Amino acid sequence: MTTALIADDEPLLRERLAHHLALLWPELRIVAQARNGREAVELFDEHAPDIAFLDVHMPGLNGIEAARAIDRRAQVVFVTAYEQYAVQAFEHGALDYLVKPFDEARLADTVQRLKNRAAAPAADALTPVLDRLAQELRSRMPARSFLQWIKASVGNSVRLIPVEQVAYLRSDEKYTLVAWDGGEALIRKTIRELADELDPDRFVQVHRSVIVNLTQVAQVIRGLNETADVHLRGRSEVLPVSRSYLHLFRQM
Repeated sequence: MTTALIADDEPLLRERLAHHLALLWPELRIVAQARNGREAVELFDEHAPDIAFLDVHMPGLNGIEAARAIDRRAQVVFVTAYEQYAVQAFEHGALDYLVKPFDEARLADTVQRLKNRAAAPAADALTPVLDRLAQELRSRMPARSFLQWIKASVGNSVRLIPVEQVAYLRSDEKYTLVAWDGGEALIRKTIRELADELDPDRFVQVHRSVIVNLTQVAQVIRGLNETADVHLRGRSEVLPVSRSYLHLFRQM
């Protein structure tokens, strides 16, 4: 059975797309629905669907960046109100795109293409195109103010940690460990929340539970099964890089 993931920050649009897909392709099983690009990557790693329907404009990690993380592991269909991004990606290997608001006839064409190319990998040329589109998309977005301080309890006091001093953040089920020049502390904010608040040009998520400060990276050593380890400057910790985030270090 062919499986699919839908990612869109608007619940009604996710439901509408899932409804029409059920009518046009009853055998298709929607295994996950994501509210943003970061959740899409996490759910993709968990369910490994054959197809990913990705909204281009989503908060935090956008659809093009999510497609970079998914790489050639699935057929990608961009869903967007801004046709120019999807058209360029489509011309260089992305399977298809849907322009909001899409109609059933257009979706039927996409379904037929998906069926015809069910076993075909995406083109190798797609990755540099997505890199360029992701950079262009970010440059057109309104300027954002990013997190400057992290408030953490250290002993009996509350410490304001400047984000530029943070080496990495690592979460477990309840807490996130903040490792910075002055030590370590636990906070209750999740990795997902922090990833959306930190400057993406400096802090990148390398694993579903790890964010690293790029200025603190000494080297990245590739391992087996498309994974890697991050080694930090002046620190003994080794941080994992999962397959979905390995594209961040292709040029290293």
